[in-house]
Amino acid sequence: MKEIRPENITDNVFKLIGKDYLAVTVKGESKVNAMTASWGGLGQLWNKPVATIYLRPSRYTKELIDSGETFSLCVLNNKAKNRYDYLGSHSGRDEDKMLISKLKVNFMNDTPWIDDSRLVLFCRKLYSQPLDPFGFSDEKILKQNYRNDDFHTMYIAEITKVLIDTKN
Repeated sequence: MKEIRPENITDNVFKLIGKDYLAVTVKGESKVNAMTASWGGLGQLWNKPVATIYLRPSRYTKELIDSGETFSLCVLNNKAKNRYDYLGSHSGRDEDKMLISKLKVNFMNDTPWIDDSRLVLFCRKLYSQPLDPFGFSDEKILKQNYRNDDFHTMYIAEITKVLIDTKN
């Protein structure tokens, strides 16, 4: 893995977040947890390179991010799709998903990341806010995505470091 500057990421952001295997990876007290994600963004805010992610209140990963300061966004290689699918279909609250999926975890300054990643964004939380139902201009989006009033929390995080796999 080689370190690059955030502005040197050449991936298409819409593919990176919406189509590729993106895992939000965070350390809890006793284990590392990761979940797949497909809602988010990358850009500039407050004169910093930032990542934005959205997590539902029921997610165990949300609890861990709320209690810590850092997490990583890992864009996983396509080599072992079934192992990555496991991250999105089971809860880390009930089991050690990293152990069961056999995904190797590394650490950078106490922030976990998945070894089998082609791109890793290390993030430091800057801001979080639950989405407000009164803020929606398009009623259709509200009805399609929040029938149970389980509004995502938006997290804005500074991208502090980026690693890219130079072997692939």
